[in-house]
Amino acid sequence: MAEALKDQYGPEVAETLAARLVCVYPGFDQQHFLTLALQGYDKLDLMARGNHIAAALRLTLPADYQQAVRILMDSLGGPLIDAGSFGMSAFFYLPHTRFVAMYGLDDYDTSMQAQYRLTQRFTAEFSIRPFIERYPERVLATFQEWVRDDSEHVRRLVSEGTRPRLPWAPRLRQFLDDPAPIIALLEQLRDDPSLYVRRSVANHLNDLGKDRPDVLIDTCRRWMKDAPQERQWLIRHALRTAIKRCDADALALLGYGGTEGITVVETRITPEQPAIGEAVNIVVELSNQGEKPVPLMADFRIQYVKANGQLRPKVFKFKSGTLEAGQSMTLEKRVSLAQMSTRTHYPGHHPVELQLNGERHELGSFHLQ
Repeated sequence: MAEALKDQYGPEVAETLAARLVCVYPGFDQQHFLTLALQGYDKLDLMARGNHIAAALRLTLPADYQQAVRILMDSLGGPLIDAGSFGMSAFFYLPHTRFVAMYGLDDYDTSMQAQYRLTQRFTAEFSIRPFIERYPERVLATFQEWVRDDSEHVRRLVSEGTRPRLPWAPRLRQFLDDPAPIIALLEQLRDDPSLYVRRSVANHLNDLGKDRPDVLIDTCRRWMKDAPQERQWLIRHALRTAIKRCDADALALLGYGGTEGITVVETRITPEQPAIGEAVNIVVELSNQGEKPVPLMADFRIQYVKANGQLRPKVFKFKSGTLEAGQSMTLEKRVSLAQMSTRTHYPGHHPVELQLNGERHELGSFHLQ
């Protein structure tokens, strides 16, 4: 099982931060800061650790917020050169962003300048949200400038910071009720030269579609007109959850309609009684017995048994392509049944279904031991 993120964020974060602060602010009480920052640290999860260190900074940096932020900014390293340089090391700046979010709401200009610099080293997608909630019009005006910024990290913040369902963050319900202001910003980023930014736009739309499928489909339909290849990829990525839930409009946008002439010839699910920790193989043979080629989007879903005995589906990508008239296609997938940090397996009966252009077909089941 992969090491938890919080375990990669140990006491050395506070120690390194203290050493940097002393270099730019000789009066910083390094020992007092470390005592505060590391008290109870082991019991906290990742985000709570960032908040805990930020609270220690508040008690050991000057009480004047502007002066404290200036010291923090003076201690920064250089900006990330490209999106690929992001990694766990960038989380070093998590306490900096939490400091701004927790203590800087009454000083918009100072805090936004700090977040502009911080997002080029880590990300300000979490710390920007309290400012969106308090100053929605001012933030939107700032974002109108940032969509044209030279830094891909700043441009990405416009999209990522306004995602309605951003992980680890409260929902921005005002943009679910009225997405128009955010769609106007995403319009300016849809053809951004950076894949890093375009992926954020796609994830934003995917999030939005979980609550406002009407807005998702309308936006993607407009964007699909004369779309270059890069934007077509963005649209497909934005529609991925809609496709998994068999949304007919989303499938039609990508060119997948009915399945006339398509027959499920054979299905094999082996072994029939796998044990937790093993794997199950799913094989499906399709045949086009019609007279025309049929574009196909093939997914499958497993109804997983949960701790309470109820079933919850998870959709897996299978294959997409065109099945020519008179031809056959074999789909095969191996699914691990090992325990994971993101999925716990429980014994019981697990039905398996095929989703073919949004139409569901029962394939059979396996009984997990």
